[in-house]
Amino acid sequence: MGLLSGLLLLPLAPVRGVAWVAEKVNDVADRELHDPGVIRGQLAALNQELEAGDVSLKEFEREEEELLDRLHAGRVRPAPNHRR
Repeated sequence: MGLLSGLLLLPLAPVRGVAWVAEKVNDVADRELHDPGVIRGQLAALNQELEAGDVSLKEFEREEEELLDRLHAGRVRPAPNHRR
């Protein structure tokens, strides 16, 4: 980047910085959302809640289906493309 374009684009630096941070936060959240270890932990906790009587069978089945869908989606989704 040249000196002139650097000076002209300087006012946009905070916006680009916020956009970069937002992208990184989104990447981490997406990885955690589809991390098989996290999902398995949530399934185990859900099982414990069912055994303890904290959730109904209907609620358990609904949440279990959502977690299993996320687990399956994490296995078939393409790897993120981080080339820039």
